[in-house]
Amino acid sequence: MLAPLNKNRRKFLQTTTSAAAATLFPFSSVKANDTKSSNDRPSFGAIGLRNQGWAITRSALAAGADVVALADVDSNVLGVAADKMVAGRSRGKSEAEREKIKKPDTYKDYRSILERDDIDAVLIGTPDHWHTKIAVEAMYSGKDVYCEKPLTLTIAEGKLIEKVIKETGRIFQVGTMQRSQKLFLQAVALVRSGRIGDIKKVTCGINGFPGSPEIPVASVPKELDWDFWLGPAPKVDYRALPELREGYGGGVPLYSNGHYSFRMWHAYAGGKLTDWGAHHVDIANWALGFTETGPSKITPLDFEMAVEHKDGYPVVDNRYNCAAKFKIQVDLPNDVEMVITSEGDNGILFEGTKGRFFVNRGRIAGKPVEDLETNPLPEGALEEVYGGPLVGNHVKNLINGMKTRTQPISDVWSHNRMLEICHLSNIAMRLNRPLSWDPDNRTIVGDEVASSFMSREYRKGYEIEM
Repeated sequence: MLAPLNKNRRKFLQTTTSAAAATLFPFSSVKANDTKSSNDRPSFGAIGLRNQGWAITRSALAAGADVVALADVDSNVLGVAADKMVAGRSRGKSEAEREKIKKPDTYKDYRSILERDDIDAVLIGTPDHWHTKIAVEAMYSGKDVYCEKPLTLTIAEGKLIEKVIKETGRIFQVGTMQRSQKLFLQAVALVRSGRIGDIKKVTCGINGFPGSPEIPVASVPKELDWDFWLGPAPKVDYRALPELREGYGGGVPLYSNGHYSFRMWHAYAGGKLTDWGAHHVDIANWALGFTETGPSKITPLDFEMAVEHKDGYPVVDNRYNCAAKFKIQVDLPNDVEMVITSEGDNGILFEGTKGRFFVNRGRIAGKPVEDLETNPLPEGALEEVYGGPLVGNHVKNLINGMKTRTQPISDVWSHNRMLEICHLSNIAMRLNRPLSWDPDNRTIVGDEVASSFMSREYRKGYEIEM
């Protein structure tokens, strides 16, 4: 069970005076090593450091931030991350200089980072079920936030984060970094400039995720605080098979209900729909201009859950339980049809009255793209989509927003509108029926059971501190 945050500090940081101070002095003037800041190098704390958590930490360092504190519930991952930071800072230095290099402070409890006055922002790279609690408490503690996608585990959590941003005035970047990548900016510019006419259909290929064998109860690794890892999720036994998947921080079980495999369990994530879907559905929605609205209907055309479900819940607890295969139809405004599928190429296919093209992280292809050789997009078209000069580094885009106190390119509001499509798709498959959605009120229409899946109860002792 977690100790409460310093409530007096939180109350102070919610005052108008505190908000004004954050605007005038966006970066801390004193860092953890007691040296004066030049005010252009914000201090970050990184929370959750395996795989993508370490990737965004490296991005922050490359963007010119000082990462002064690290937190992870796995002591091995935490130690490896601290050592790698020291090794990076030591390159090209003399032995005398290396001896003076300070390791980042390390903690198991992320709240130790939130309590510090010398940290401007946090990077959240934990499993999805922790995102909202940490993000909300970070904002109330006066921190700006970079949070990995998908931002939330439920639709209600997204609405809560929007509310807290308005209350605190914090700057918040979601980790949908494809918005900072040139190929996707070009795709958005092609659609917005009318190069393929009126959009009729967009297909988001996001691949499937195979189910698992039966995963037995196992001994918790000595380096892992399993209860803390579960956090707001229900208390369950740790499960794992001995076969390992190599990765950052050492090998982890190929099949488990933690570590890498968390994405395939309802209690912690939303499978591929909120993993890759949070990337490609986001770009599609952004290009179509549907960032302030949503679908009218979600229909699961064909799908396969990893295990049998009854009333929306898995009937066994020893195997992955999210959707393994799927084809979802999404009815969008202006009679645009979106299909989200686990089949075919990973990427986005835009189809309009004047042509079609495909884009993913490796290529953009189709006749409208070929036509750019003789009829290029206007100068500055990509910058117009991005809202300023292209920076490539998604954390750098957050830092620029922290300086100007403006929301960055992957804002919470448009992310939530997109993610609602992904969450609704998962609910529709769990219940095996279409869902009608009211995009104005952001509610499921006429289905109380489905509506109950829009929120979740937090485990006692791990509730969000408001």
